[in-house]
Amino acid sequence: MRPTVARKQDLRSNLAERFREVRAHSRRLAQPLSDADATAQSMPDASPAKWHLAHTTWFFETMVLKPNAAGYQLFDPTFNFLFNSYYETIGERHPRPMRGLLTRPSLERIMDFRAHVDQAMETLLGADLGPEVAALIELGCHHEQQHQELLLTDILHLFAQNPTRPAYRDPEPVAVAPTPGETGWATFDGGIFEIGHDGSGFAFDCEGPRHQVLLQPFRIADRLVTNGEWISFMADGGYRKPLLWLADGWAQILAHRWEAPLYWEQRDGEWWTMTLRGMQPVDPTAPVAHVSYFEADAFASWAGKRLPTEAEWERASAGLPTAGNFAGSGRLRPKPAGTEGGLKQMFGDVWEWTRSPFTPYPGFRPAEGAVGEYNGKFMCGQFVLRGGSCATPEGHTRATYRNFFQPDKRWQFSGLRLAEDA
Repeated sequence: MRPTVARKQDLRSNLAERFREVRAHSRRLAQPLSDADATAQSMPDASPAKWHLAHTTWFFETMVLKPNAAGYQLFDPTFNFLFNSYYETIGERHPRPMRGLLTRPSLERIMDFRAHVDQAMETLLGADLGPEVAALIELGCHHEQQHQELLLTDILHLFAQNPTRPAYRDPEPVAVAPTPGETGWATFDGGIFEIGHDGSGFAFDCEGPRHQVLLQPFRIADRLVTNGEWISFMADGGYRKPLLWLADGWAQILAHRWEAPLYWEQRDGEWWTMTLRGMQPVDPTAPVAHVSYFEADAFASWAGKRLPTEAEWERASAGLPTAGNFAGSGRLRPKPAGTEGGLKQMFGDVWEWTRSPFTPYPGFRPAEGAVGEYNGKFMCGQFVLRGGSCATPEGHTRATYRNFFQPDKRWQFSGLRLAEDA
């Protein structure tokens, strides 16, 4: 067998294996959920688990099978309207804030939809795929991993609205961790550096092109900000001092009466928080989570520091292994920093807010067709987060990965690391 033929078969086999594992993992995430759990929508920003399971399947059906699998039969023609997310070029869609009204189709029928598409995908994956089709399938796998994380964060938000505070996974005691010492700092020289994806392996379009940036000397904290430090911020009136806050952030304080991170509540004078394992006491040694950009920026001002830029964060993370407390650990909660030296918690635990707006890199061009709507049209009014979280699938993130949310959003596992000028 010629080496080029063998290599093509290996690549096809690896892609098929990845597809099967990603799809199987979504099914595992849905196993603890009833049809009612999977149908309800707790707020417009969140989507029902059933919708996530259907939308990711719609992506493979619409983007991959319809244009590339001869004779493919749609599972249900109405699903294009029900499960399109934001692709204007593909057609009209059910309004996002009303996804929780889709009591039908049932969860069982959604699973039948997934099985129908998976069977057709297996046939396609066994064929001689061209590079463009293979790239679409790989994009679909990473797209589904994004929705796996959203499924978890959206279920957490849904269960937090239930007065019984149900647990997605069985409660598990948190091991006692030593109180972290003073924050350490890693110093980096200024100069011209390259950031962005280098084209080797998968990346979303917004991660490139790789380009040069000019950085001034800076220092970055060796660990994430903890719950204990956040409690000190609260005790010092952090949520009551307008001079710490950006104007839009202070407007959120006044409008929504924020007094603590999302999901925190006091019980007999102690702070508790809702987790995917039910209500748990706030661990003062673990990283703070579920704070908005506005809160992160206010904390940094209170501490006399600032948030890092995304270029600084990427410079600091360069060469570090992409390892940490991801969803694969099963913990499903941020974990206290270890005692090892150097930069800690750069990957996993919580997404780290940066002070950088989500804008295109120099030379960025969205792809042709519907997939060009994936990231490019959201490059306004949002801020970049880096690093991944305890709900991010294993192997999904990398040093160049640019997550992004509007600055008031809190339901993701979002936290912060401090920085300062050197």
